Amino acid sequence: MIHGLRNDTSDAQKKFLIAKQRLKKLGYSYPVIGFSYDSNTKGVHLKKSALKALRVGQKIAKQNGDNLSKFITDFKKKSPKTKIRLIGHSLGTEVIMSAVKKLSNNTGNHNIVESIHFFGSSISRDLISSKKYEKLLQKIVRGKVKNYFSPLDEVLKESHEVGWIKNPIGYTGGANNSISKFKQIRVNPKNHRFASYAHVLKSFP
Repeated sequence: MIHGLRNDTSDAQKKFLIAKQRLKKLGYSYPVIGFSYDSNTKGVHLKKSALKALRVGQKIAKQNGDNLSKFITDFKKKSPKTKIRLIGHSLGTEVIMSAVKKLSNNTGNHNIVESIHFFGSSISRDLISSKKYEKLLQKIVRGKVKNYFSPLDEVLKESHEVGWIKNPIGYTGGANNSISKFKQIRVNPKNHRFASYAHVLKSFP
């Protein structure tokens, strides 16, 4: 489970526990692992510095894709039969996509990830629908890529309307996506927080 922007160590642990408890309630009995990165960028809560903080956070997220991809490959070497399912919330979905890109550099990583689950994703629809990323997902993911999106997500809506993130798939969905493994699930969380998305999750995987 990879958390989103503006989470310190304590917040990251809370997000992990939310994921673990919710999945257990849904009957998922397998181990859950939290992957954290330095997303607590300064000034993200202030209007005058929010955009700069977001861009810094996106840069950090992309860089941590390398760390996540290494964790995945190392883990699969030790436990090749284990199915790895990635859950990302908000900016955490950008960490996942960066990891997918890194994993695609090695032909031995075909189908190394079992499934990907995006919640309130900040990834641009244009990016996820590009031929380049279609091929990456088809290559790395064996099962489904599920995008849980909400047109009522106030954080993503604002980011879209002010032009900070063009058509985030967590808000608009990934329209016109030709990836056969890509599935859209519209949900109605109370707000953008991961706890709200976890609450409306009806099944997993």
